[in-house]
Amino acid sequence: MARIAATVGAIVLGVGASQFPEFSQQYEQRLGGAVDELRIVAAQFDTSAARAGLTREEALQDYSGTEFLELRGEDMRETFVRLEKLEGDLATLQNSTAAQKIANLPAMLDTQIAQRAWENFEPAVPVNVEGAAFAVMGGVAGFAGVGGLASLIGRRRRKSA
Repeated sequence: MARIAATVGAIVLGVGASQFPEFSQQYEQRLGGAVDELRIVAAQFDTSAARAGLTREEALQDYSGTEFLELRGEDMRETFVRLEKLEGDLATLQNSTAAQKIANLPAMLDTQIAQRAWENFEPAVPVNVEGAAFAVMGGVAGFAGVGGLASLIGRRRRKSA
């Protein structure tokens, strides 16, 4: 019974782990799209500021006088901060190995982008080395973890009987 459970665990975790490279690729693509769009917003703001003879910071300081303008200035500051963070995250992911991606992704995961990536996630058969490596690692972990748990449960039941 433990071997059957271990084999099922190996298959389930192997298939699940094999999807990480595909999810990270889809996440990275969405992250790249978000960075591209925020760059457009930043460039438009900077162009308008330059046409008015202002730097970005000077233009942001001009958002004052009414509650709306002050709130809009805060929004733009947050946009520039978000752009900088997402650009850094994208650069890190693009220059990472599979092992580095799995280690770095939780710290860099933008929940809005990840949620949209997950909503549209399309599982894929891993036909590259990275996908196969994740499948094998997941399979080994599933076999060992579920098999060990099943053995432990079996031993406890035998002792109780």
